[in-house]
Amino acid sequence: MAIRRREFISGLAAAGAAALVPDILRAQGRGAAAAPPPGPSRRIIDTHYHYASPKYSEVLRPMGTGQTGIIEWNLQKAVEDMDQFGVATSIGSISEPGVHFGDDAQARALARDCNEFGKKMEMDYPGRFGLFAILPLPDVDGSLKEIEYAYDTLKADGICFMSSYPGFSKYKGNKYLGDPMFTPVMEELNRRKAICYTHPFRADPLYNILPDRHAMGIVLSTDTTLTIESILYTKTATRFPDITFIWSHGGGTMPYITSRFGAAKGPDGKPNETLQTIQKFYYDTAQAYNPYTLEGFTRLIPNSHIFFGSDYLGNAGSAGNVIRGLDAYTGFTPQQRQAIYRDNALKLFPRFARA
Repeated sequence: MAIRRREFISGLAAAGAAALVPDILRAQGRGAAAAPPPGPSRRIIDTHYHYASPKYSEVLRPMGTGQTGIIEWNLQKAVEDMDQFGVATSIGSISEPGVHFGDDAQARALARDCNEFGKKMEMDYPGRFGLFAILPLPDVDGSLKEIEYAYDTLKADGICFMSSYPGFSKYKGNKYLGDPMFTPVMEELNRRKAICYTHPFRADPLYNILPDRHAMGIVLSTDTTLTIESILYTKTATRFPDITFIWSHGGGTMPYITSRFGAAKGPDGKPNETLQTIQKFYYDTAQAYNPYTLEGFTRLIPNSHIFFGSDYLGNAGSAGNVIRGLDAYTGFTPQQRQAIYRDNALKLFPRFARA
């Protein structure tokens, strides 16, 4: 679905504020026998939700990434899945491997295409979708231009990072988010008080270290952990305090190895700076909804900093899996569970209050 530039900008102008004010579109719970009924109060806000523009699917198809759900992503089916499980609003983002495959110009064009398609979804389904705009990193100049377009033209809800970016010859090695190379991007996002969602990247060479992609999930979790450490040890989070970071998959493995980060409480019982920073971040529940993970994760991270995330990749029922896990966990009060489903996200994204 290509969007002509003139038509797209005209559409934004015509839609105006109405495009940004959600209609009240209630989840219908069709065919949800396998999942808990949504109920009128659930109205989930999903902050870890993937979409694909037709162009993005076309680019991924010959690459052999194994992401069939993304390649065959369908908007109508996506909305039906949201309805089935009581998801009122999904904030769309591009999954790994991102949009940069070695050519800056192509990465800029693909990022723009994905972001405009995400905005068109939002306009076509008022209240149902938000947008974390993808950047063509590690291309810093292109990313600064895309930040300007994303905020000033598309009115994006935030920015989508990958946890790391591959070491194309021009960029001299893998780059994590605390890398000094990205300082101009962080400065601009701090100026804009940006919300930055981060998805893990399939970093070389580890994701191929086991056959048949059996290392993939482990590498994704580990790459999130590495980029959190990159943000911490470079003091990026404290140097740019107006950036709000959201980490996927419950923060990867970070919550279970906090001593490796030097996160601790002092003799007075107060958290040190590292622990304070970790607890200031936000985290989603994608792949972090079983009782073993939740037991440790929720002891470290305040309930108010946990968002619902389904990790929807065109895979029907992913939201239902997370809902079942969260509903079965006995460590939540009903109020805490509802906060994760909706109320916590509204503090950062109040425009979805009517959705």
